[in-house]
Order: sequence, then C-alpha cells, then structure tokens
Amino acid sequence: EMFRDISPIQDFTGNLVLEFIDYSLGKPKYEVDECKERDVTYAAPLRVRVRLINKETGEVKEQEVFMGDFPLMTEKGTFIINGAERVIVSQLVRSPGVYFNSSLDTSGKSLFTASVIPNRGAWLEFEFDANDVLYVRVDRTRKNPATVLVRALGYASNNQIIEALGDSDALRNTLERDNTTNEDEALIEIYKRLRPGEPPTPESARQLFETLFFDPKRYDL
Repeated sequence: EMFRDISPIQDFTGNLVLEFIDYSLGKPKYEVDECKERDVTYAAPLRVRVRLINKETGEVKEQEVFMGDFPLMTEKGTFIINGAERVIVSQLVRSPGVYFNSSLDTSGKSLFTASVIPNRGAWLEFEFDANDVLYVRVDRTRKNPATVLVRALGYASNNQIIEALGDSDALRNTLERDNTTNEDEALIEIYKRLRPGEPPTPESARQLFETLFFDPKRYDL
C-alpha cells in the first residue's frame, strides 16, 4: 500500500518516471535468539523491482533495488532492535480537522492560531503575531505571511486577495509583510521553505505545490 501511494514518482520536468512494480522480503540473517546475543536487529532484506521510464527517448529500464533491512515481528508480537526486545506502543494522534486556539502574549493581548490537519498530507498552521500579521507554516516549516499561500492559489494581486477575503486591518498588515507580487513569486517562496538549498524555478515550484495539495494520493482532507 505504501509503494502504491507514492508510485509513480516523476522529476520536475515530467520526463523521467519511476514506477514500483513489486517487492520481496528475503530471509533474516540471524534468528531471534542470535540477534539478542549479537546486539543486532531481527530483520530481512527488502528488495523492490522498479521501472524507470524516459518519456523523451522512450527508453525503459527495470532493476531490482535493495531498499534496506526491514524489521520483522517475532512470534510474540515484539521486535528485536539492536539486540533489545521492543513493542509498539499506540500513540495518541490528533484526528483530522481544523483546530483553533488562543493564548496571551506578555502584554495581555490575545493571539489566535488555527491548524488544518488533513487525513493525509501537509499540515497548515496559521498564527497571528502581536502586530496583527497573519502567518502560515506549511508542514511545520518556517512561516510566511499567509497571503503568500493565498497568492500561490491563484489570487495574484492584492486587490484580488482583498476582494476574496474581505478588507480588514489584519489583512492589510499581512499584505505589507508579503514581499511577493504574483503567483510565481509566491510559489517560489513556498518552495524555498520546503526545499531549502535547492534552486527553484517557477515550473518546479508549481509542480511541488500541486503535488502537495492537489494530488489525491498525497493530500486528503
């Protein structure tokens, strides 16, 4: 199911496509008791057959790739990790939805936050600062003025944003902090937060944004 969710993978040009065909688990190198004695993990080699397609040339290559050692569950329902027996403990995770919160700053002013948690995909976290500027974090990265996200969604000009969201002091304060002036600049600004160190282009930034929020395999509210 995991491979099906992420397959196929394309590069930003769309010319190269990587497909996951099948996988296989080999035999573990050591048995359970021996793993405990040797302080190693009870695991089996995971190999995946992949297909690389070059749409530009029509060339197709298939190859089996070693993905790593996959931990195996023992007959007792435990795992042996570095020789130690472990169990999986259930973790309390927030249910998908929209969560609102407020807190007081040092001056006693109320600061409001909101989190949009999807069933699958990137989180969106909105927060006001003390100057009534609304910021957004995409998948817990560094924050941007929230209007950068709105602009990336196609509301390119300030007038379009004000018309869509309604005029307010908070919105105008946020627009003053927003250094982007069109959709491409907004997409690139988000790309820089998500892929720091990688040179952005309008095409790669748009593809990342669309994959992040408009691909049903990767984003589901």
